[in-house]
Formats: sequence, C-alpha cells, structure tokens
Amino acid sequence: MVTRHSLMPIKEVIINDPDLTLFQKKVLLAAMEIPKGETGTYKWIAAKAGYPGAARAAGQALKKNPYAPEVPCHRVVRSDGSIGGYSAIGGIRRKKKLLLNEGCKYRT
Repeated sequence: MVTRHSLMPIKEVIINDPDLTLFQKKVLLAAMEIPKGETGTYKWIAAKAGYPGAARAAGQALKKNPYAPEVPCHRVVRSDGSIGGYSAIGGIRRKKKLLLNEGCKYRT
C-alpha cells in the first residue's frame, strides 16, 4: 500500500497505489463522489466505475478499502436502501452511527 503523504490528494494516492487493481481503484474513486449526507448503492458504484452488473464485486472492493474514512465506503447501501455490510472495526453498528452522524437515511 502507498503510504499516505499529507500533501498528496487522496485521489492521487489511490491511482498510484500498486496494491490495488484497476477495478478497486475505480470503485474507490466512485465512492468518493457520494457527498456527505447522501448514500449510493453498490449497483450505482459498479456502474459509475464502468462495470454495470458488478455490484457484488464492488462490495468486495469496498470491503478492502484501505483509505476509510477518506473514501466513504460507509455511504454505500443496498439497492433496497438497507444498510448492507461494513467490515471496518465496529461493523454494522459503526456504519449506522457514521450514517446517522452525517444525516443519511437508510432502510432498517
């Protein structure tokens, strides 16, 4: 993994990370487009990354996100609006808390 340099924009860090596949990079960059206070779906992330139909794979890429919370994978939910997964420390409880703190709505 590329060491996070404080002067390098996170997008540049992701693009230059030799440990990420092109797919993972595109998924992480797509997740960064979800504004604070909003959510996007795994399906939307996959399409935005250029891989429509790869929602599950996008979820797996987000599961390995080494740049959370700068890359806000917690803002990604299932197509039905339910919370989906969260592999970071604290699990689903932490994801719910992050979403609530940002004013995001999700289906329970």
